[in-house]
Amino acid sequence: MNRLSICIITLNEARDLPRLLKSAEGVAEEIVLVDSGSTDATVEIARAAGARVLTRAWTNYSEQKNFAATQASEDWILLLDADEELSEELRASLLKWKAAAPQFPVYEMARLAWFLGAWIHHSRWYPDWQRRLFDRRKAQFSGAIHESLQFQGAPGRLQGDLLHYTVRSLQEQRQKSEEYSTVSARAMFESGRREWRAAKWFATPWAWIRYFVLGAGFLDGYRGFLIARSAAQTVWLKYTKLGELVQQAAREKQ
Repeated sequence: MNRLSICIITLNEARDLPRLLKSAEGVAEEIVLVDSGSTDATVEIARAAGARVLTRAWTNYSEQKNFAATQASEDWILLLDADEELSEELRASLLKWKAAAPQFPVYEMARLAWFLGAWIHHSRWYPDWQRRLFDRRKAQFSGAIHESLQFQGAPGRLQGDLLHYTVRSLQEQRQKSEEYSTVSARAMFESGRREWRAAKWFATPWAWIRYFVLGAGFLDGYRGFLIARSAAQTVWLKYTKLGELVQQAAREKQ
């Protein structure tokens, strides 16, 4: 049987964490939770569920996840977010995987998002393949913003959905857009990107087209429209903030 460690990184996840922990019962030999300074009941909830809790100051997603993997007792890692949940079919797939010899160094699973009260089956949000089950000896995360597993070869695939509970309100969605666009703009600036005007005007409508038209967001009804609008707004904000950084740097040189 393959032995497995579940790793979770958290910051103030008391609202969602109990659902994830319940869905993961009996799947792994241990649960390792790396917290970056929660001020709610996240740590207490995790410990009550039998998780081993470690504290690490936040740096970025890749480093937090890689640290969690190094602290696990087992070499096979299932990396989960606190706002996710294992579906019954995915649980069954994981237990079946544990009983057989692994054929791949990494396995991916489809992620299904819950957005404003409904599951989203289009809008470029599904199946949203997530590579989360991996042998830490053969794979690790890289990338400060869009972190991804780096490994050799092709991934295997598990049946069942990883359920993702995203935003519960438009206000929360707008806040995420603000935060993501700020981080993205800073990353582009630090990588040397200085052109922003054309991208701001052309990439914004293209984002809406990709999500609502090409991604069949219209099949998700008004939620699909909101997803496409949010994607376009995030692109607009990202390049606007990049422009502000470029202009600020230019002023400082004068």
